Amino acid sequence: MILFAWPWVFLALPLPWLLRRVLRGRAERTPAVRVPFGDRLTAAAARGPATRRAARHLPTLVAEFAVWTLLLTALARPQRLGEPVSRVVPTRDLLLLVDLSASMTEEDFADSDDPSQRVDRLTAVKAVAGDFLERREGDRVGLVVFGNAPFLQAPFSTDLAMVRALLDEAQVGMAGPKTAFGDAIGLGIHLFEDSDTPAKTIVAMTDGNDTASRVPPVEAARVAADRDIRVHTIAIGDPSAAGEQPLDEAALRDVAIAAGGTYSFAADTASLEAVYAELDRVETREVVRESRRPRRELYAWPLVLALLASLARRAFERAVRGGNAPVDAGTTIRIDPVRGTPRVESIERVTDASEREGAA
Repeated sequence: MILFAWPWVFLALPLPWLLRRVLRGRAERTPAVRVPFGDRLTAAAARGPATRRAARHLPTLVAEFAVWTLLLTALARPQRLGEPVSRVVPTRDLLLLVDLSASMTEEDFADSDDPSQRVDRLTAVKAVAGDFLERREGDRVGLVVFGNAPFLQAPFSTDLAMVRALLDEAQVGMAGPKTAFGDAIGLGIHLFEDSDTPAKTIVAMTDGNDTASRVPPVEAARVAADRDIRVHTIAIGDPSAAGEQPLDEAALRDVAIAAGGTYSFAADTASLEAVYAELDRVETREVVRESRRPRRELYAWPLVLALLASLARRAFERAVRGGNAPVDAGTTIRIDPVRGTPRVESIERVTDASEREGAA
């Protein structure tokens, strides 16, 4: 489909005709000789080159009108509309915080494909969280992993497959053996500073207590709440386990309450899937699609045609003028002084007659 960006330019189409009418040359009175054979003189002159010039004037006007029309067409900016292109407009920024401390190697989760097999906690998180990501169409999702310190694994993106691939590449211990949960929330708050989406959510998963943060998790959660960031916490593993990093459910619950989120506990794969299903229900998805049709400018084509038409007009005029030059130069009108009868003669004939009169 072709349309014009500035169709009002065509209002200037009659402008040359109007200027010709308004700025018409002023008529001048010149002395004239009145003769009784004026009508016959006019008829004789009509058979000369003036008639041929009038006949040549029509193609010139047509060519000039075509050039003017093509120039106006180029000024109106003709454009070709392409096929509609749509994209999903993000309505939520969702950040996953995944614990990679040493305790995530505990094999106390059932395999989602074979429940009789046991897998480590991180493998279960990857499987369930990955399925959760694939259902978040319309969201921008980011990934932060933490151990001794938090690290950005994937920036906010609508490419959910890419985020899941980076989640699958995460390995236990790559961020250190400890748990800097509070610092991970702090990094998430920093990542949301450039976000302009209406909803901002953090989903944090950990199986231990905070042992390496410079900022307590609850304090970080309060800062998140002040910036309209909701934090959901998921505790995984065995709450009765003891050791260097026992599960601190009270701290995770306090973080969720302080940031307006929810606290959940997942002891196995089934309960982890239920937690993510509940998060999917609470954090509803709103898919907004934006469609546009690309436009391709076509003004160059009428410009090229106008140039060709102008060159053709000049070539035509030059050819016609050159072919008629001998006729114009060799034609004259003689008037019989006795009878007053005009006749058109060539210069050669007039010259021969003059020579004979001189010889006589």
